[in-house]
Amino acid sequence: MAEPLKVGLAGLGTVGTAVVQLLERGRDKLVARCGRPIEVVAVSARSRSKKRDIDLKKFRWAADPAALAADPAIDVLVEVIGGEGDPAKRVVETALAAGKAVVTANKALLARHGQKLAALAERHRVALNFEASVAGGIPIVKTLREGLNGNSFTRIYGILNGTCNYILSRMEEDRLAFDECLREAQRLGYAEADPSFDVEGHDTAQKLSILASLAFGTKVDPAAVYVEGISSITLADLDAADELGYRVKLLGVAVKTEAGIEQRVHPTMVPKESAIAQVMGVTNAVTMDADGLAPITLVGPGAGGMATASSVVADLADIARGVRTPPFGRPAARMTAIGKAPMQRHEGGYYIRLLARDRPGSAATIARRLAQRHISLESIVQRHDIRAQDVRAQGLAQPGRSGEPVPVILITYATSEDAVRKALAAVRRDRVISGRPQVIRIEKN
Repeated sequence: MAEPLKVGLAGLGTVGTAVVQLLERGRDKLVARCGRPIEVVAVSARSRSKKRDIDLKKFRWAADPAALAADPAIDVLVEVIGGEGDPAKRVVETALAAGKAVVTANKALLARHGQKLAALAERHRVALNFEASVAGGIPIVKTLREGLNGNSFTRIYGILNGTCNYILSRMEEDRLAFDECLREAQRLGYAEADPSFDVEGHDTAQKLSILASLAFGTKVDPAAVYVEGISSITLADLDAADELGYRVKLLGVAVKTEAGIEQRVHPTMVPKESAIAQVMGVTNAVTMDADGLAPITLVGPGAGGMATASSVVADLADIARGVRTPPFGRPAARMTAIGKAPMQRHEGGYYIRLLARDRPGSAATIARRLAQRHISLESIVQRHDIRAQDVRAQGLAQPGRSGEPVPVILITYATSEDAVRKALAAVRRDRVISGRPQVIRIEKN
């Protein structure tokens, strides 16, 4: 039998522990598939005394993860520490510079430093694999980098954050307000104590920047992503979406346009019959539009110890077999700077919910402002039937009473972001609506 692939593991949290367990459980199958064993020989973590579901006595302990990365007795370094800076950055750079392959689940590190790390890996002719960094157990990185490397992509989009998808699913299915669903997600461990990174869309933006780079050959740049979260979504929006044949999802979308690569994260209405609309709970999904193919959607667990560890082990198996490709599917020197498409130039349909003041001329004023921006309406609905619980949850006065605002829902035909924003700004200046308009973009199949 060939010499084992010797692994140094930096990080022994949920994912790191699961990697050890999965390698031990699948040892014989991995030998059959790779032609050699894959063995963890040394580990490093912040605490040696923390109770874990693995026997640490089997492994050498390294107090300094950077020393582990430089250890001549290991062939590959698995980094599951997390974070865009040190120690994770130092550990990965040390391993690559020492000529060791690296497997990482660290989306933040790749989103911030992916270009430089890819160049470093190529310079030392070692693998830098990161399947686990996006969408957990879904093999989306390998699909883009290898499985479809002969295709050109026009769009890639998906549900990339299980916390947000869980909250939106619970709101819809159990008719619970956002805050209540968030508390439940925290209780179940799906959301952090400070959930803002997830619910405000930043986690999805980091993952989208990695997918866009793989799909379009651009340098990873999370700053190029337009970001909105889901905290403004109400039951009234979900009800309206249901009646109109849509479902609301937080999507990360990267699409090639004449103005450049448009990258955006925001709540989105998707047709109920679409594959991505069926994805509920903490599950993730990614849809790819490529030339010569019907849209391909991959669905699976986006987080969790075993799901993420599965992707880490798959990357290790590739290294054990001697598979090495450029980290982002093409040499780092050929990755291009992003031609960022301004969000103002985005074109598509829009859902707009307004609280129109119940007085003569309000509807005419709204219609006039939309017409001035050449915005055509597919439908307009005046809602007097909002449920009492929705009224209380949103802090609204009961519609239908004299002088109180009335919810009005507008669905536009394709128009520009700039036109919608300017029209709504004019409507607010006219003081014919109360509060801020709710705007949700519509993504067609």
